[in-house]
Amino acid sequence: QVQLVESGGGLVQPGGSLRLSCAASGSIFRIVVMGWYRQAPGKPREWVAAITSGGSTSYADFVKGRFTISGDNAKNTVYLQMNSLKPEDTAVYYCNVVDQRLGSSWGQGTQVNVSS
Repeated sequence: QVQLVESGGGLVQPGGSLRLSCAASGSIFRIVVMGWYRQAPGKPREWVAAITSGGSTSYADFVKGRFTISGDNAKNTVYLQMNSLKPEDTAVYYCNVVDQRLGSSWGQGTQVNVSS
């Protein structure tokens, strides 16, 4: 089983920045993809960004140019640098990890509030 611990959420003004972190631990075999999703109140969970173990990244259109995903394979940690935040970015952000043997695991979520 893989455990995920997220951190870095909080309250920020529009135009501000936050950096989320997610550290994986436990019976990790080989992580192939790490990513971030978010869920705003009353809306379904949506994919935000992902990074493969090889370093390839991908982003949802609504965050391109503003968010950057990065990873540290040695630490089994993924980061999400969020810049130029907008009120519509307010959501609970969830880390997701896909292990080659154990499949998909989710973090507990970290709240991001963008408000003046």
